[in-house]
Amino acid sequence: MAYDLIVIGSGPGGYVCAVKAAQLGLKTAVVEKRATYGGTCLNVGCIPSKALLHASEMYAHVAHGMDSLGVEVAAPKLNLGKMMGHKDAVVKSNVDGVAYLFKKNKIDAFQGTGKVLGQGKVAVTGDDGKVTELEAKSIVIATGSDVAGIPGLSVDIDEKVIVSSTGAIALDKVPEKLVVVGGGVIGLELGSVWNRLGSKVTVVEYLDTILGGMDGEVSKQFQRMLAKQGIDFKLGAKVTGVEKAGNGAKVTFEPVKGGEAVTLDADVVLVATGRKPFTEGLGLAEAGVVLDNRGRVEVDAHYQTSVAGIFAIGDVIKGPMLAHKAEDEGVALAEILAGQHGHVNYNVIPGVVYTQPEVASVGKTEEELKAAGIAYKAGKFPFTANGRARAMEATEGFVKVLADAATDRVLGVHIIGFGAGEMIHEAAVLMEFGGSSEDLGRTCHAHPTMSEAVKEAALGTFFKPIHM
Repeated sequence: MAYDLIVIGSGPGGYVCAVKAAQLGLKTAVVEKRATYGGTCLNVGCIPSKALLHASEMYAHVAHGMDSLGVEVAAPKLNLGKMMGHKDAVVKSNVDGVAYLFKKNKIDAFQGTGKVLGQGKVAVTGDDGKVTELEAKSIVIATGSDVAGIPGLSVDIDEKVIVSSTGAIALDKVPEKLVVVGGGVIGLELGSVWNRLGSKVTVVEYLDTILGGMDGEVSKQFQRMLAKQGIDFKLGAKVTGVEKAGNGAKVTFEPVKGGEAVTLDADVVLVATGRKPFTEGLGLAEAGVVLDNRGRVEVDAHYQTSVAGIFAIGDVIKGPMLAHKAEDEGVALAEILAGQHGHVNYNVIPGVVYTQPEVASVGKTEEELKAAGIAYKAGKFPFTANGRARAMEATEGFVKVLADAATDRVLGVHIIGFGAGEMIHEAAVLMEFGGSSEDLGRTCHAHPTMSEAVKEAALGTFFKPIHM
């Protein structure tokens, strides 16, 4: 069968690329090795984790956050099986939605493992071993990423006692002790879920700060908030061993700066040290596709690999491993293949940590601006001074706006607080159009809203906030 485009992988990057291409008139096919569409994100990543985050937040709110509002209820009872059922139903709804989009846009979908045979040719091997060969003018690698594991350490992840994020969203009981290896987004989100449901959570992180490249001030305050919620942190700690022991496991680490090794007992260990590009078994090397020293597919400005007609997007290429980054690349590539001018602004890609409170950022951090020698000014406004936040008892956190000292153009915005993931997008729109902090500060915001804190931080960047 011959197509204009074959997309290998149906995650956010792959399925969005396929849908956009079909909308632009390209005859499109998708190859997916899972039984359902949506990739890691919809099946075992973004979507199910958010279902559990929300459900566990509701559980914690009923248990601890309603009495002061005058709502008196009995202590909540956890039905973990039903909570997991909610998660599974959300996943099914989303993956079924992708199947509907394929059908609606007349996209042919092939279940099986895809392999590039060369320029314009893809083989699909089904579960029954049957091989189907497809041809296309263009091929897109959109196979996403996989669990990275712990550098320099062999760990047997059985998804029961020693788990990745996949196992951590499917535990059949609340572990008494949960050790999370890795203080990044995935570890903190899933650690928060089980902490709220009753686990004693300890996060072991190699760096001396959580959230890696996040704004330093945000990271420090966020860690204090999570510690207040009951999560313990072992920072600057190199994990030297993770092994099963009895019905549980043991995690051994030693201080990076020197000191004696420490061993922690755990019922469950979550390995959340990041992800790596998934490129194995795709036949890329045989086809002549070049990878970089981190295993990512090298592409040019139009997402084309070293082989003409073979393209790559999403987690398999450089840049943040974010579903929405992959989606935008999918749209841009489909437009390019249809003869248009697709483009992604990599300076305006928001990132969100879906804990409670949420953390959201877009653009540069203070540390990045200092390292680049860029003169900047900063405005900051706390939610403690926001009327809506007080009414909702959601006063933790702040908004920080960073703008160029000479031009006032906004270079970065960082929010930690309730609903930060929704508020960050007005900053993204502002930055997409090269707006200034004064532009944002002079834009009328509805009162009372949490978003007024964004306006106030902007006011504080170019002059002075009103309510502080």
